[in-house]
Amino acid sequence: MTHLRKMMLEELQRRNYAQTTIETYVRAVREFSQYFNCSPDRLGPRHIREYQAALFQKRKFSPNTVGQHLAALRFFYIKTLKKAWSITETPYPKRAEHLPTILGQEEVAQLIDAALTPYHRTLLMTLYATGVRRAELTHLKVSDIDSKRMVIHVQGGKGRKDRDILLSPKLLDELKRHWRRLCGESPAYGCFQATAGIPVIPRSTPRWCGTLAKKPPNERASRKTCTHIRCGTASLRICSKQARICAPSRGC
Repeated sequence: MTHLRKMMLEELQRRNYAQTTIETYVRAVREFSQYFNCSPDRLGPRHIREYQAALFQKRKFSPNTVGQHLAALRFFYIKTLKKAWSITETPYPKRAEHLPTILGQEEVAQLIDAALTPYHRTLLMTLYATGVRRAELTHLKVSDIDSKRMVIHVQGGKGRKDRDILLSPKLLDELKRHWRRLCGESPAYGCFQATAGIPVIPRSTPRWCGTLAKKPPNERASRKTCTHIRCGTASLRICSKQARICAPSRGC
């Protein structure tokens, strides 16, 4: 580990940044250094502007991704190297605002019915009914399901913030069926108190990208070639040509 990388890690950890943010920032600075084949402390605003243009033109990154790289470089120069940073010389890219694609009730029903397994059906229903992020879904525990107050407790969400989400009776019934499939009947099953530490949804969820809609063309979830859909903070991509429902990080 180089001296500069160690210094940056210490600054990130001292400020209690999330581990994923730490890894992203360190990787961004490393890629910046590798692009010029030079130590980053010897590079300046001119190199940052050139690199920013390359991220758009050569690597075809989105404005959000380029902004993330700039945030990592800004942290490195200001917090690690204690150097000045000019927003005027290295402005953040302008982000386009796009309206989400909202599915109708029938389309949502078709999408959920397209799931080949009960497990995938539970995933889709939970994402749509709560709007939780995929990472939050994978950390959902039985103790987070409050069937008396009809809320779901999301713990350690984005920004390490907790929040409560309304729990619909229909989703509660689906989660009960999911729990019954995992563990069978239990006297304390109805209130989810028997094994409070067990996740309701396994943590392998973000990896799933399978063929969930192997049905005749007229029964597929969507007739559009590729549609991004968002519900709250959850995001899925439907590709009806292959009849696949994919997590956006995996692609189709």
